[in-house]
Formats: sequence, C-alpha cells, structure tokens
Amino acid sequence: MPEFRRRPVLSVIGSGGALTGELEALSVEVGRLAIEAGFRVVTGGLGGVMEAVSRGAREAPSWREGDIVGILPGYDRNTANASVDIVIPSGMQMARNILVVSMADVVLAVGGGSGTLSELALAWQLGKPILMLEPAGGWASRFGGERLDHRHELPIQLAHSPAEAIAQAKELLEVSRHEPGDIGSGWRRPLE
Repeated sequence: MPEFRRRPVLSVIGSGGALTGELEALSVEVGRLAIEAGFRVVTGGLGGVMEAVSRGAREAPSWREGDIVGILPGYDRNTANASVDIVIPSGMQMARNILVVSMADVVLAVGGGSGTLSELALAWQLGKPILMLEPAGGWASRFGGERLDHRHELPIQLAHSPAEAIAQAKELLEVSRHEPGDIGSGWRRPLE
C-alpha cells in the first residue's frame, strides 16, 4: 500500500478590518502562492486579510475545491467570505483562534492587531513554526527574528515578500518538531 501524505496546511492570520491597497495585494499574493506551492490555506474565514488571502488562493491556477478553509467565530455560515471552500461555523468566538493555528503545519502572520497577537501566542505554545510578513506591518516589526519565551529554539521567522514567505514555509515543513501533546498536564510530551 502506498504511503499516504496529506497536503500541508498554512494558517494565515491577520487583520479582519479594512485593508490598504498594498496590504490587500500582499495578502492576495500570499494566498495564490500558497496554493501553487501545494499548501491548503486556513484562515478565520471573515474579511480583511482573511478574505484577500482566500481570494488569492481561489485565483491560483492549481486551486481545487477544499483548498480554502475558514473557521468562523460564530454559527452563521453566511458570514464567511465568498472564497472559502469549507466553512466551519465554530460558535467559539475568539476561542476559535486556537483551531485556526492548531490546524497549521506553519502559521503566517500578515499584519494584524490584538486578535493576531493572541493567535501568535497560541501558535507559539503549540510549537508551530511561525512566519511574519514584514512589509505587511503589524506584529512583524516587533517579533520577526525573536523568540517569545524559552519554549522553542527556532525564532519567529521574518519574510520580506510573499514569495519569500511561502519558500520559508516550505522549508519549515522539513524542520523536526514535536507536537505538544496534552498541554494541560505538562505542556509537552517527552521527546521520543
């Protein structure tokens, strides 16, 4: 029987508000390049960066149904942006942020405010590789190249363009890491 290998997931986090033309263009390019590189894309499913990334992913020549997942904070499926293929109406409000990052093989921050900051902290605690898109502003200028605390040796990576971000995301797929397991009773399971 052939070995099964699922497609990697890139969770893109960022502002849900109105975007500048430059931030919208960066976000669309991230989505398109992610799909072309073989990723599935997960976002919070709403507007702003989430919508622009989803739209770019859908415009990618190699897009397939099911490539774009949106995890909504509420129960109303109709709040998802039109480019989301799979809508997950979590009803978890802000707690849905943990689902967005826990699905990821790599997390990419594109700008963002306090919601993005909470997702960054969750991704860090879950041991997810994190990238920041520097030209998008937001948290990238503060955390790119830094470690949030002692938990990980690999710092948050900083990319200077969407193409560089996706190339780094592919490289991060090859970095050995351990899933944290049950973080409530000890944070990380022992290394094997």
